[in-house]
Amino acid sequence: MTKKVPLYYGAMGLILIAVGLFQSWAVAFGILNLCLISAIMALGVNMQWGYAGLFNVGIMGFTALGGLAAVLVSMAPVGEAWSVAGGDLALSLLSLAATVAAIIFARRKVARALRPYVTVLLLIAGYFLISHFFLPATDRIEAIDPALSGYLGGLGLPILLAWPVGGLVAAGAGWLIGKISLGLRADYLAIATLGISEIIIAVIKYEEWLSRGVKNVTGIPRPVPYEVDLVEADWFLSLTSALGVTEVSDAAGIFVKICYALLFIVVLAIIMWLAERALQSPWGRMMRAIRDNRDAAAAMGKDVKARHLQVFVLGCAVCGVAGAMLATLDGQLTPTSYIPLRYTFLIWVMVILGGSGNNWGAVLGGFVIWFLWVQAEPLGTWFMTVITMPLPEGSGLAQHLMAGSVYMRYLLMGAILLLVMRFAPKGLIPER
Repeated sequence: MTKKVPLYYGAMGLILIAVGLFQSWAVAFGILNLCLISAIMALGVNMQWGYAGLFNVGIMGFTALGGLAAVLVSMAPVGEAWSVAGGDLALSLLSLAATVAAIIFARRKVARALRPYVTVLLLIAGYFLISHFFLPATDRIEAIDPALSGYLGGLGLPILLAWPVGGLVAAGAGWLIGKISLGLRADYLAIATLGISEIIIAVIKYEEWLSRGVKNVTGIPRPVPYEVDLVEADWFLSLTSALGVTEVSDAAGIFVKICYALLFIVVLAIIMWLAERALQSPWGRMMRAIRDNRDAAAAMGKDVKARHLQVFVLGCAVCGVAGAMLATLDGQLTPTSYIPLRYTFLIWVMVILGGSGNNWGAVLGGFVIWFLWVQAEPLGTWFMTVITMPLPEGSGLAQHLMAGSVYMRYLLMGAILLLVMRFAPKGLIPER
């Protein structure tokens, strides 16, 4: 850690305090919570790019898997859906397992020249067998009170359990994707991960039996109290009275945001500690050696592809944890909000601004960029209002400028990226 780190983090803390003083503390803590989640996602990307030079553009797909895990773990099961379709779903899973087993057995027994044809035939037969049970089952599930349920639900477990489960689900998907695509060159790896991310989000968006699709899953349980319960709790009323707070409902909202912030800080601290330990270990030095010269590392006996797969899975797991945390904070799963190109670009700007290869830099970049992303639009509206004040009322130019203020955040992100690449290509906190 350099001397600049406390300075940068102190300045960021003062800025958030200023937001609380001049806007509202609810806004300040709301920004803080999303900054913490963004910092965790930036850490995951930094593990892949900063440690190993892996260009992953499928970040939103793994984040969406974390959000889906929050639903599947914490939401109550829909009993009617399981009663009308549980048997067929079990048969479809058995059919899938039988298809995989048949392909593995056939590829071992038949001649090498016939293996592709036998594999294709078994895949086609397996597809029709699985569809025979699966498609009618999903139709029956989605027909059950579509306005309120229309899906299987979850396991009804505590929501905090969904955070590590989200990481495990994303890690499993990352392992499968990495086994297929990590042999590709950097640009092809980016294309492959972006395409796979789109597939994951499309499945979550359109498979209503699993996630309700575009109808969204709302009412995800909270790990913190509800505001309506706080305003009726004697201990909270006594606390607000002792502090001289008159707006109890506003105080309840701020208290909930503080509780979320404390939970997120604990998760960020754990991941940060583990990431720093890994980076300073022989494993971390090996990863940086592979990143800088993979041919030389391979010549020294290092298994480059296995190490790439390892760090790719770790980064995906961290993004999955962040996705589960984000769904918990929102209280809902909205598949249409996972826009790969927009938010993937935003996370990459966080890593580049903070300092690729430096965990402290990635976290700082998460805070700075998300703060600017949130504040850019209102600041842009204010700026356009100021510069159009001299113009006459009803001016077409003024209306055009005011309408364009909503795009200020995109202009600002592009300008920041250009300035960083020109004047600080190693980021605010460069890798040592």
